[in-house]
Amino acid sequence: MKNTRKKIMMVDDNNAVLQMGKELLRPTYEVYPLPSAEKLFEALEKITPDLFLLDIKMPDTDGFEVLKRLKADERFADIPVIFLTGSYAVENAVKGFGLGAVDYITKPFRNPDFIECVEKHLNKSEEDSKKGVHKNAPFVGFHDKDDKDDKREEEKLIILAVDDSPDILKALHTVLQNTYKVYTLSKPEKLSELLQKVTPNLFLLDYKMPELTGFDLIPIIREFEQHKDTPIIFLTGDTTVDRITAALGMGACDYVAKPFKGELLREKIAKHIL
Repeated sequence: MKNTRKKIMMVDDNNAVLQMGKELLRPTYEVYPLPSAEKLFEALEKITPDLFLLDIKMPDTDGFEVLKRLKADERFADIPVIFLTGSYAVENAVKGFGLGAVDYITKPFRNPDFIECVEKHLNKSEEDSKKGVHKNAPFVGFHDKDDKDDKREEEKLIILAVDDSPDILKALHTVLQNTYKVYTLSKPEKLSELLQKVTPNLFLLDYKMPELTGFDLIPIIREFEQHKDTPIIFLTGDTTVDRITAALGMGACDYVAKPFKGELLREKIAKHIL
């Protein structure tokens, strides 16, 4: 009988991580634990997987370089890649998403989150294949998590992130989605339209955007009665005293300097969200 179980290649230089991943996945999938990028590309000469789990930091080469090689090869370009990382730094997420990664899993990973993440992207990959959708289509517009458990989603507080970079938006969505219901908007001129459909509990605004700055968006937000006091956190690479003072003077409650780590962002949001 032909083996129809989906194949997962897991690359990490830590044997304990490989063994844990294998134990969690092997009841459902064919798992190939590989200790290095070199072993990965040797295995790819014989087997084509349905998904890659890829460590970022490895001694022979980093995960970003491996991802570039995979995406440059038409045999593997559409296979989803999930990064494994010991620390969720948003700047790494932005770089990874820009290169074509679909998600991140923070180590040490736990079941059921680990299994759910793998299942989600394997299922999405299969659905996209049936629809003829390219797996690496850019992340655009605004997006909230597609979750069948509507009740659990409805209980989450809502965050709206506005940034002109789709990769930053995808990174923000990924790092926050387990705790909050996240909407992202890459076209700030559509903010007023979106606020007629959703009511965020907190805003994350990029300061520097080509059409409208974060400063320009504050009056638009405050025009809505329900958002007279909704917390606004700025995302900015300019942390000069004058810039931060101006932001706070216009009604922002805090700022996060770019590049920033997911842990810091979550701490800031938890401090201010209603």
